[in-house]
Amino acid sequence: MSLRAGDPAEIGGYPLEARLGSGGMGTVFLARTSSGRPVAIKLIHQQFAGDSEFRIRFRQEVAAARRVSGAFTAAVVDAAPEAEQPWMATTYIEGPTLAERIAAEGPLNGAGLRNLAIGLAEALRDIHRVGVVHRDLKPSNVVLSPEGPRVIDFGISRAADQQTLTMTGRVIGTPPFMSPEQLQAPRGVGPRSDVFSLATLLVYAATGHGPFDADSPYLTAYQVVHEEPSLDAVPGRLRTVVEPCLVKEPEGRPSADELLELLRDLPADLGGAVAPGRTPGRTRDVATQHHLATRDTEAPGAPAPAPEQTGSPGGRGLRGRWRPVLAAAVAVAAIGGGVAVLKAGGFGEEPDDAKARTVAEPAGTLPGGFRPWRVTVPGGQADIPDELRCVARGEAAFCGGGGVVATRIDVRDGSRAWTVKSPGVPVQGMHLVGATDDTVIGYRFSAQDDPQARGDEVVAVDADSGKELWSTVSGAQSTAVTGRTEDAVVTGSTVITVNASDDAFEARDAHSGELIWTASFPGGSRCAPVPAGDALLAMCVTDAEIRALATRRPVVHTLDPAKGTWGRAIALDGPGVPVGADGGRLVLLREHTEGAALTGYDAVTRVDPVSGKVTNTPLDTTYEGTPGMAGSTVYISGQTGRVTAFDPATGRRKWSRQTSVEGASGPVAGDGALLFSSATGRVVALSPSDGTVLWATDPRADGLTGQAGESPRVTVAGRVVIVAAARNTVFAFDAGRPPKSG
Repeated sequence: MSLRAGDPAEIGGYPLEARLGSGGMGTVFLARTSSGRPVAIKLIHQQFAGDSEFRIRFRQEVAAARRVSGAFTAAVVDAAPEAEQPWMATTYIEGPTLAERIAAEGPLNGAGLRNLAIGLAEALRDIHRVGVVHRDLKPSNVVLSPEGPRVIDFGISRAADQQTLTMTGRVIGTPPFMSPEQLQAPRGVGPRSDVFSLATLLVYAATGHGPFDADSPYLTAYQVVHEEPSLDAVPGRLRTVVEPCLVKEPEGRPSADELLELLRDLPADLGGAVAPGRTPGRTRDVATQHHLATRDTEAPGAPAPAPEQTGSPGGRGLRGRWRPVLAAAVAVAAIGGGVAVLKAGGFGEEPDDAKARTVAEPAGTLPGGFRPWRVTVPGGQADIPDELRCVARGEAAFCGGGGVVATRIDVRDGSRAWTVKSPGVPVQGMHLVGATDDTVIGYRFSAQDDPQARGDEVVAVDADSGKELWSTVSGAQSTAVTGRTEDAVVTGSTVITVNASDDAFEARDAHSGELIWTASFPGGSRCAPVPAGDALLAMCVTDAEIRALATRRPVVHTLDPAKGTWGRAIALDGPGVPVGADGGRLVLLREHTEGAALTGYDAVTRVDPVSGKVTNTPLDTTYEGTPGMAGSTVYISGQTGRVTAFDPATGRRKWSRQTSVEGASGPVAGDGALLFSSATGRVVALSPSDGTVLWATDPRADGLTGQAGESPRVTVAGRVVIVAAARNTVFAFDAGRPPKSG
């Protein structure tokens, strides 16, 4: 829809291209960033700008949007809640809303319906885990993007730990999709209100009408509070899941985590139905009538909020009220042991790993007596969602991270020989440092209430006995320097750490802890160790840039691992994330930022430590996701499951492959395969030559899909694939006989 007379030409420096729609509270415009990236800008109507109550609500919306992130929401790019006319810019999501899709084509069924349900439940789980309640789930707030459903518009959301803003005399929400408590006592609305709304939305998606539809919003609201839902037209298998979500009392409903478990257990063929006497697409979505009533079909996307997010523990226990319904669901569906794969490619596009299931027999060997196994490693604090990373040495796997300094697991059967716990709060991204033949190096985090605590430490543990050998305090700021949380590295039999003052490297013998050398940082800088093949480099950033949270000119130094002497200093043109080495050259991906937000990677940088030559090769576009490297190829795995391979010398894209593993990290090179995995334990094996999917597995742990920038979760020991997943879950299987999908 083109701009109208009276529409602004730009908002906050973003030139406007089109009007996406207008509702009761604001207008949404399509705009472009300076790099050409499309964004959706929500501009609040002028009449609300002077309303202090409304400004509070809008500030809450911006804050909620910034907290939420995941594969099924989108990031906030910029916002000005205090502007004369407040606005917020988010990633533009292209695709019709669920309301538009059903109005045009009728109800969903089969795999499309199941994928929608799982995608929305995952989005709701991610929203709730950062303490946000959406409070306005409805068909016009779900965009069906090519990558899958996205939840948008946090306009009346709130943090679960804040009081609900009282909007005197106004009903906030959309009656056909509101919960009873939202209509009766809005101050008591919690996460299970969203579960109720999601269930009404799924009924609408399956039948073309809501479970409480009536001839007026007032009658609809009455039925939501007092009447039983109309579910006769809902496919039987789906009905057994949504019915317990629609009970009147919030405590009787499942959580988003529990709902997701039920939905994943449903078969792909759910069937479908349209209520007798109804025409597909004739719905009572009140929001479609008044919120964005004039959306243009050529640009139907709308903004979807979301950024930084941290997982929190979610309950898996089954609540008494709906146990019988769960039992019925399992009986009706005749569920087996597997969980069906969510089609990350979206509606109508099957991910490539559903098309190729050929498993080449790996050349590696299995240890004697091996059988697939799964274990949970207890951490230092039971209420903190730790995450492990593992390395293999012979028939032992050493894992650590979060509340675990290190643990030794037998590759053959998963039995644990010993575990050293960490008492403090984990630092995100700080996992196992590494291992030598006789020593394991991990991190220990200090308990806040321990007056004897020295600070966060690098700890050495005897590989055989688990006995602590030595420890040293580390004050590193590697994340600010390199974009990766890696404060210490193992090179040969030596451990390189950053001292407690964060002003020098220290090299110690890995087993004895004997100090070999100390290398002070260049003046006014903070540095992090960077392994590059057989070489050791240091990447440094000035104190001023760290304080300003704006890394612009990092410097790479050569560092003699035997003596600690500094060599050549090589300046980089812009921030970069080290991903590996190719032919003796350090390879980085150059970060592309807009304001303070990282939007992806736009070039490959290669640094030759010998000559000092730096080569920047632009990529064909900016790629979002998690970078990695294997052999002589760079990979970026996107949050929606697409993996793209690049030649680091030319920046040329080799291939791109859609998979079902959302938020994957990797790659790890197996025998003739590249392995990627997410926090849910999903694994996909790709051919290095063209990205062909060799095999893929289903989720094995209840966790978030994974955050961008995470380190690889897979370790290979011969033919054994060892996977670290959410909640300290570690499992292993034979690469020649991976778990069957579905």
